Amino acid sequence: MILGRVTGVVVATQKHYKLEGRKLLLVQPLDLGQRPRGIPVLAVDSVDAGEGDRVLVVQEGKSASMASGREDSPLDAAVVAVVDAVELVT
Repeated sequence: MILGRVTGVVVATQKHYKLEGRKLLLVQPLDLGQRPRGIPVLAVDSVDAGEGDRVLVVQEGKSASMASGREDSPLDAAVVAVVDAVELVT
């Protein structure tokens, strides 16, 4: 899973028929210090997340398909949770 922040919404005039009606989000991965790391990820929204929300993204194809509620969809990543707080225990 990836901790990230939603940085935008992707609008597609045409997409795979199994993704019709689904919102596509651009998510910037974050490290545990809440700093950006790596490149943004395109993910299907399954929890009604919005721009600026901290989210958890699952990146395995089968898990992403199952989380989105559309098995056998051509997915690489799906937003599966909106994160309210992150607590590090040392």
